[in-house]
Amino acid sequence: MLENREFLLRRLHSLLGIIPIGLFLTQHLIVNHFATQGESSFNNASHFMANLPFVIFLEIFVIYLPLLYHAFYGLYIAFTSKHNVGKYSYMRNALFTAQRYTGVFLVIFIAWHVFETRFQVAIGNAAEADFNMMENILSNPLMLAFYIVGVVAATFHLANGLWSFLVTWGITQSEKAQRGATYFTLLVFVVLSVIGIRALFAFV
Repeated sequence: MLENREFLLRRLHSLLGIIPIGLFLTQHLIVNHFATQGESSFNNASHFMANLPFVIFLEIFVIYLPLLYHAFYGLYIAFTSKHNVGKYSYMRNALFTAQRYTGVFLVIFIAWHVFETRFQVAIGNAAEADFNMMENILSNPLMLAFYIVGVVAATFHLANGLWSFLVTWGITQSEKAQRGATYFTLLVFVVLSVIGIRALFAFV
């Protein structure tokens, strides 16, 4: 009974990491990338996303609740899981470890990012999470470095999590399929990292 419960919790954790969290991260990075086209372009894209119909419902049930579950259950996994020695290669075990470390770091990074942006809007310290807000945040070199690490950690965590998702859900079972998934998820990591980092430097 306990094993079945943990199996279902881990499956839910895996699913939420890709849908909706992974999709939201991808969309968030793409919206941020509008900053490379100028202040007004980013503000228009950000304003559009902030004024979607039922945005509060979407934020709570599609972003925040799935993210909280994924984060806290992920912390439990990070501090209780052991390496899959003998089951996967040395590289996969290294990536397994990196997945746990980036997960712990991302709990801190995302909490700080939400505090600096959405929370400031919610308490009235800012009218909107616009270009000027991010420009002010990233004008501090230490904060810029923190955000760069945060973006790379997030894109790695998503890409590597996608590989695990494909295996966990039985989509890639053969060695050939898993090797192909490795190349695909590496591409996802590189592309999303470039998009995210280009967006950050557009605010500087």
